[in-house]
Amino acid sequence: MATLKCGLLGEKLGHSYSPQIHAQLADYPYELYEKSPEELDAFLRAGDWDGMNVTIPYKKTVVPYCAALSPMAERLGSVNTLVRRPDGSLYGDNTDAYGFERLVRRSGVPVAGKKALVLGSGGASVTVRAVLEKLGAGPVLTVSRSGENNYENLSRHADAKIIANTTPLGMYPKNGAAAVDLRAFPACEAVFDVVYNPARTALLLQAEELGIPHAGGLTMLVAQAKRSSELFTGREIPDGEIDRIEKILRRQEQNILLIGMPGCGKSTVARRLGEALGRPVYEADGEIEKAAGRSIPEIFAAEGEAGFRARETEVLRELGKLSGAVISTGGGCVTREENYPLLHQNGVLVWLQRDPAVLPKEGRPLSLANDLGEMYARRKGQYARFADLTVDNNGSIKETVAQILRALEE
Repeated sequence: MATLKCGLLGEKLGHSYSPQIHAQLADYPYELYEKSPEELDAFLRAGDWDGMNVTIPYKKTVVPYCAALSPMAERLGSVNTLVRRPDGSLYGDNTDAYGFERLVRRSGVPVAGKKALVLGSGGASVTVRAVLEKLGAGPVLTVSRSGENNYENLSRHADAKIIANTTPLGMYPKNGAAAVDLRAFPACEAVFDVVYNPARTALLLQAEELGIPHAGGLTMLVAQAKRSSELFTGREIPDGEIDRIEKILRRQEQNILLIGMPGCGKSTVARRLGEALGRPVYEADGEIEKAAGRSIPEIFAAEGEAGFRARETEVLRELGKLSGAVISTGGGCVTREENYPLLHQNGVLVWLQRDPAVLPKEGRPLSLANDLGEMYARRKGQYARFADLTVDNNGSIKETVAQILRALEE
């Protein structure tokens, strides 16, 4: 049998996880096809591809090219998966619906009989609404900027129990934005976000803070790809593959962020981790110096600690948006609570612990001006608050790196 030729069609694709996912699902080539509206017709009519995922802005545009549609694609008027049949005609399906249903079911939150708000009115909104209705949620209301239910009159829907975001708000590179404030919905029982980069959008971070069950879009992305691959190949793929691939992606894409006292070894461990994993390495203090055009001691002398901390937060805001990086932070970044979501949104935070008695002070203004034992006592609770993992770094660097790698595999 000839090798299938598959890929992703869109206008501006940028960084896509789809090739990585499909490489795990099957052995066909999977390419990215960026096509302008003027190029679309010729591409769709050409017979040199077998299966194609479709993304913004062409999910509705491709519908007239299909000789047949799945019931869900027909209902939604939107196609994200095209299959070229033996006679050359195109079959269109919408596997986004399959993916979002998987996300909701995996969350374990029952949605039947519960009022749901779907934020956004684009193609993803229609899909999400259809799935929630299929699962028995009701009423399911669409919230848009200028519709009957809009962001100015949401107070009348404070009793909503399910909130699903389908807007691009909070998506990389515009991290940090959210369409709504969850505190306005005291009855909320679950929050879903179709965005998958960052792993935790501002909306999901707030849900986490408020103790509301929540789920991001990576599960949906992998599940819809699995269903697309089944359509491309005609063979069934076990559902367990969704969890396996999602775990691989999370491990590959999450940042590893090192926190801990000044001089505890963060920079050295970061370099070794970068070498071991083949990842880029960033040092927050170095990025601060680069942006300021002066050294850390010079920044402290000119602007004081408050000025330095403000600069630090701005650097962390950009570093936290990265994916798949190793990042060494400054020892005092935990003293500002606003730094936590910046680091947590896309990464795992590793607290390196080292005996304060052996910590170096040279070149570190705060270390020189303070008793490190007392500083550690003040910051200990803050490190614990930020940390996902705690690793002892009183032994060799090699063993510390091995500890971190083992923990990340668990």
